[in-house]
Parts: sequence; C-alpha cells; structure tokens
Amino acid sequence: MSLFCPILWPEEPTPDLYKHCGECGLDQHGSRMIWGEGNPDAPIMILLDNPGAREDREGNPFVCGTRQTLQQAANEAGLKNKDLYVTYILKRKPVRAYEKEEVRHICMNHLKQQLLTKKPAFILCLGNVAVQSFFNNREAEVKTLHGKIHIVNGFQTTVSYHPLAVRRRPNLWSVFMKDWNFLAENYKEAIKK
Repeated sequence: MSLFCPILWPEEPTPDLYKHCGECGLDQHGSRMIWGEGNPDAPIMILLDNPGAREDREGNPFVCGTRQTLQQAANEAGLKNKDLYVTYILKRKPVRAYEKEEVRHICMNHLKQQLLTKKPAFILCLGNVAVQSFFNNREAEVKTLHGKIHIVNGFQTTVSYHPLAVRRRPNLWSVFMKDWNFLAENYKEAIKK
C-alpha cells in the first residue's frame, strides 16, 4: 500500500478578462486572483469559500491544511486528481474585514461564468459559506443538507464540511468521509451509464 502524499495541484490561469477585476474590492487586499486548480475539464467541481494560501510568506509554494485534508479524503474515496477541479466563491483570499454578503454576491458572477464553460457532472460544496452562496440561501447549512444530491442551478450538487473544520474537529472526519464516499459512488454510477 502506497502512502498518500498531497501535492499542489496546477493552477488554472485566470482568464485575461478577469485578471484585474476590482468590482468586489478584494483586489485592494493585496492577494492575487486564483481562478481554480486541478483538472479544468474534470467532471467534479469542488467549491470552497476562498483560495486560501498556495504560497508561504516568502512566496514558496506549499500545500495548506485545507488542500491536504481535501486531497486525503478524495484519495480515500477512490477519486483521482484528474476527476477533480477546485474553485471558490471568492477568487482572492480576503486578508481584512469586508462586506461579506455583498462581496460574495458580486463574486458569484465569476463562478457562474465557470459553470457555463465547464458544465461539471457534480458539484461538491465544502463549508457553509460555499453552500449558502451556491444555494443562494443564507439559512442553508451543511449539517442538514449533506448526504443527499440536490439539483442547484441545474447541477447535481452535494455538500460537506469545510476541510479546516474537519482539521479543527477530528470527530467530523467520519462524516466528511461518508460525504466523499457518497459523491464517489454517485459519480462512479453516473459514468457506468
């Protein structure tokens, strides 16, 4: 049995049209735009709240805890890197206070553009911020929506906890894995057809 080793997935270049977008104001935070990572043509799109960090303070690439936990769960569920593409509600990491609801609403336009071109077979929303933004429901919560397929904006969507929540609360790992296995089973069933 080989040991699992997380890697920094390749970053998809931000389309030229959006590279200098300042509509939401996060460009003033000093973080760069990250459009997505992994396989841009993957059948499964994973949706997080924001890209977090792909580099340390000195600018050296590293695999953060969110990415480590996400990749470990995907690996244990039998999904391959080629099956997965990760993107975000916010394409820049916020580094100070901002108008959360307004900024998320504005940034959803980028995600809508991605969905038009990528047309994933499945979407996995990780964490309440991703769930509430994608479901367009401020009351939506992972704890009541996970373990099921929902049709959201025409896409087969399921949800689970944010990988950082799982790292902070290890008791969530079994539920997290159950949700990843549920996604993997549905995906494998779909490709048999």
